[in-house]
This record gives sequence, C-alpha cells and structure tokens, in this order.
Amino acid sequence: MGMMKEFKDFAMRGNVIDLAVGVVIGGAFGKIVGSMVDDLITPAILTPALKAANLTDLSQLTVPGTAIKYGNFLSNVISFIIIAFALFMVIKGINAMKKKEEAAPAPPPGPSNEEKLLMEIRDALKK
Repeated sequence: MGMMKEFKDFAMRGNVIDLAVGVVIGGAFGKIVGSMVDDLITPAILTPALKAANLTDLSQLTVPGTAIKYGNFLSNVISFIIIAFALFMVIKGINAMKKKEEAAPAPPPGPSNEEKLLMEIRDALKK
C-alpha cells in the first residue's frame, strides 16, 4: 500500500496538476490557432498565389516532378509563427503585470505605540 500512497502524493502534487491543465489548454489553443491559420490567414495570404498557380488548395503546392509538398510546410511555418507570437504576447502581458506588482512597495508601517511614547519623552526632554 506504500507505493499507492506515494503515487497519490505524486499525482496530487500542485505541479503535476498545473502541468496537466497546461497541456489540455495548450492542445485546445493549438486547435484554435490551427483553424485560424488554415481557415483564415493562409487563404487570405496565399489565395492570390494559388490562383496564379491554378491551384485550389495549399497542399497542392509541390515541387514539379517530386512528392515534396512545400505548401503544407508553409502552412506549418505560418502556424508556428502565429503560436509563437501569441505566446510572446501572453508572456509579455504577464511580465508587465508582475512588474506593476513589484513596483508598488507597501508603505512603511507607522511607529508603534512604544515608539510614539519614546518620541514624546524625547521631545519633552528637549524642551
């Protein structure tokens, strides 16, 4: 039973759960970005090039006489650039929020009752 307890402690550790949530969110985000690239950006950018080449689909872009499909490669490169830029913007926003939190230091605490009393005694002795 000791091994089961160790596994439960490992699986319920905060880092493991955070990682699992990150993987699930990352997968969903990847599908959204993939759809945006495949359905919106790639057609908008490459439609004129595809029409000039008399093609209807990006995957039809190939090196003549070979099986090299550079159209799929272009789609994946565009997808990577968009994902990298989106992550950059998210991290930049998080870092900006952290700097704001660090920039606002807590005001120093006021003097305690003992310090106030000692200051009154000091002032009275000066007079």
